[in-house]
Amino acid sequence: MKPGIHPAYGPVVFRDSASGFAFLTRSTMTGDKTVVWEDGAAYPVVDVEISSASHPFYTGNARVVDTAGRVERFERRYGAR
Repeated sequence: MKPGIHPAYGPVVFRDSASGFAFLTRSTMTGDKTVVWEDGAAYPVVDVEISSASHPFYTGNARVVDTAGRVERFERRYGAR
């Protein structure tokens, strides 16, 4: 790899603003704010709007969309073949 053209890759805390869930991982993203993690070290924090802790699919709160009405409307409009 060429030196000097790649972004810095280091530990970053991602924090879900909806649920308060946070996890430490490595990324090229950086944040302006820092947070003291469980190990006592300060890491940059990136606030995200949704994560696996608040996403409806992963929490089991996903809504089921009624597709029967759409199929019937399509068949009425274009005819069943």
